[in-house]
Amino acid sequence: MSLTTKLHITTTTTSSHINNNNNLNRLRPKPTTVYFRTNASLFAQYRTSYRRRMQPSSTPNLVVKSSLIEPDGGALVNAVVPEGERAARTLEAEKMVKVGLTKIDVEWVHVISEGWASPLKGFMRENEYLQSLHFNSMRIGDAGGGSVVNMSLPIVLAIDDETKERVGSSKDVALVAPGGDLIAILRSIEIYKHNKEERIARTWGTTAPGLPYVEEYITAAGNWLVGGDLQVLKPIKYNDGLDQYRLSPKQLRAEFDKRQADAVFAFQLRNPVHNGHALLMNDTRRRLLEMGYKNPILLLHPLGGFTKADDVPLDVRMEQHSKVLEDGVLDPATTIVAIFPSPMHYAGPTEVQWHAKARINAGANFYIVGRDPAGMGHPTEKRDLYDPDHGKKVLSMAPGLEKLNILPFRVAAYDNVAKKMAFFDPTRAKDFLFISGTKVGTMRTYARTGENPPDGFMCPGGWQVLVKYYESLQTEEAAGKPVVVSA
Repeated sequence: MSLTTKLHITTTTTSSHINNNNNLNRLRPKPTTVYFRTNASLFAQYRTSYRRRMQPSSTPNLVVKSSLIEPDGGALVNAVVPEGERAARTLEAEKMVKVGLTKIDVEWVHVISEGWASPLKGFMRENEYLQSLHFNSMRIGDAGGGSVVNMSLPIVLAIDDETKERVGSSKDVALVAPGGDLIAILRSIEIYKHNKEERIARTWGTTAPGLPYVEEYITAAGNWLVGGDLQVLKPIKYNDGLDQYRLSPKQLRAEFDKRQADAVFAFQLRNPVHNGHALLMNDTRRRLLEMGYKNPILLLHPLGGFTKADDVPLDVRMEQHSKVLEDGVLDPATTIVAIFPSPMHYAGPTEVQWHAKARINAGANFYIVGRDPAGMGHPTEKRDLYDPDHGKKVLSMAPGLEKLNILPFRVAAYDNVAKKMAFFDPTRAKDFLFISGTKVGTMRTYARTGENPPDGFMCPGGWQVLVKYYESLQTEEAAGKPVVVSA
């Protein structure tokens, strides 16, 4: 069923994908007559969003709400057992068959428990797994007419033959962390075959050896998958000095409300922040202000789960990010730095959908995407594994992401004439220097040799954090310890 609706509004379209500056301009709030040709359910969704956002300015004590985008499924999943029930649930879990988890499994328990994967309530059963693997999405609600949410990565728990035999006909199992602690119950379980080759081929588009997540997690995993609803016995903590940065989607939404944000734009990275990144983030805020937003808030959201061995470790990155704010490169008043607990797949256009979808659940209604998001070099050939432009193109078409505003950013590089990071100008390409934080060599070479990068590449405080890190690696190398050097 379709309909044509005429609305006289002063607002912005929350379901647009923004691909260039011209398209950004059409999101500028201004009086206009808008014609939507859509279906009835989508119009109802827009009308609800519009009514929520456009409260009369004369309302006494009006509180600006930053929940500009509903979580997938309409409500955040919270799989953590209420505090008053934890003792009873723990006693129950102690009597169950135990299933051991890897470190990455625990990261997924964390992700699911806080609602990053909403409306997913646990490790995927086969029906959910097949939808994710083949369609990059899941249908919720009525099977014939329910809505579709994006779910591009299978979130599954593998078990081996011995564990499957121990579980037998049990309906529920207890999940045990690598250290032996009971951390969760998996309810109403379903066990099904783990076809690793199909999973790898469909997720990464290749079965070439050397894929980091595959080698770390899938290759040695069991031949069965067990799905079910999670009950997490207490909030997941890492006790690494960084837990205060691990804000849940619920906590982030509360912080956006506290700051009275009227737009939230998310920027994910797994590398140190250089001034090119800062240029992109500050320019995005400037553009949102020009569009009529009064208080856009940046969510600087480094990935905190599994990363490949040659990536800069999380604790070093977080220290470097703090220096970026201390040095005033980013404004602490309009920036929230938090850790995204997901493991990294390096699955390019498939994975970047997951990164965007999770930020919807965190309350961001704008997502910044750049060149080759979630990509990596081909593990056996001297080329990129994915086309560097495909990530942003896929996000503009991905099922279930229609309500998220996608902001592709321009390429930034070091301008040798202006002596600072600037947007790349192809008409004078020879004036620009590309200093990569993701490819082995450039930043590492600068830091290890004691040579400073060009002035304006990175804030001095942030750069010194990296110098200290690379010096520690050199010390370990000199002592004969095995070291995987970060880029």
